[in-house]
Amino acid sequence: MIFDFMVVFCISFALVYYLTPIVIKLAVSINFMDNPAARKLHLKSTPLLGGLSVFIGFGIVVLWTSFIYRDTMAVFNTYSYLLGALVILITGLVDDKFGMSPIVKLFFQALVCLIFIHTNNIYTLLGNVWITLPILLLWMTGLMNAYNFLDNMDGILSGMACILALGFYAISFTVKTPNILGLSESVSLLSLSFAGATLGFLRYNFNPAKIFLGDAGSMFFGYFLSTMGILAGKLTVNTMNSKMFYLLPTLLLSYAIFDISLVSITRKRDGRRISQGGKDHSTHRIDTAVNSHKLTALFVYLINTIIVLMTIIMLKIGSAILLCITTAIFIIVFLYFGRKLNKIPIVVTENQLKK
Repeated sequence: MIFDFMVVFCISFALVYYLTPIVIKLAVSINFMDNPAARKLHLKSTPLLGGLSVFIGFGIVVLWTSFIYRDTMAVFNTYSYLLGALVILITGLVDDKFGMSPIVKLFFQALVCLIFIHTNNIYTLLGNVWITLPILLLWMTGLMNAYNFLDNMDGILSGMACILALGFYAISFTVKTPNILGLSESVSLLSLSFAGATLGFLRYNFNPAKIFLGDAGSMFFGYFLSTMGILAGKLTVNTMNSKMFYLLPTLLLSYAIFDISLVSITRKRDGRRISQGGKDHSTHRIDTAVNSHKLTALFVYLINTIIVLMTIIMLKIGSAILLCITTAIFIIVFLYFGRKLNKIPIVVTENQLKK
């Protein structure tokens, strides 16, 4: 099965690697471009259909695996999952081209959350439905917006997503037991399909980027990572027989939670619009400190690699108490890191100012 997993990874990588140049030409031909603006870093118009490229490569491989590995994927509703991904992708494409109010965007984000929750019948995952449903909706919509926020510099999100997807593969492989074999192998196949697709895209998205993900891509990435977090939590809790292990995916995806928290708190404190894009993210502050987009991306990759490794170590140790302590330590480290980053000067763009 490990050989099959590697084949899935390589095929998704190759599909997106060779498809993306075609998508770049398509974006240019239909003028689907991201133009320079005060709140953005790029200085020339750049194609904005990267999310479509990754989705097509990922979707083809997922459909292929669901056909080849019918028994393995039988526990996972592939078609409804891809439907949710398609809805959020189209929402992002419309936003990229014409713009969309935050309320309308949130409506479609909530819709795909409900599709995922319903088709996987996880209304009582955390206990009572009135507890589970709000938490899962907050988790998924929050992360879709967090990764949308983080897509603010060449290669940051695509590289991060690849690392995190490999982390989810490692979790699903580590907790594999006979009673959850189908779900763990489904998560493995999905994670490696996504990791290969994002790595293939990174070739064109790393600085200097030839194409951007756009809101379509970043929200699709948030959809994938948030749903894998739910499934990985379900797997680890089942294996470890402790609900404290729902902390594991929270730890794995903690950098995005840190970034959106930093941005939201500092904007609220300074009286700026929280929902508007700007140059005040953790990545912008790191970039100011190191004066290099490439070094910033590599630094963020390193942070997320460390987080993934710590997550896997906690899973291998299997102690709920140690997991809680480690999570608390990460919170303290992020608070300290946030205070340091808060001292770095930022550019406040006009669209963030309240009138």
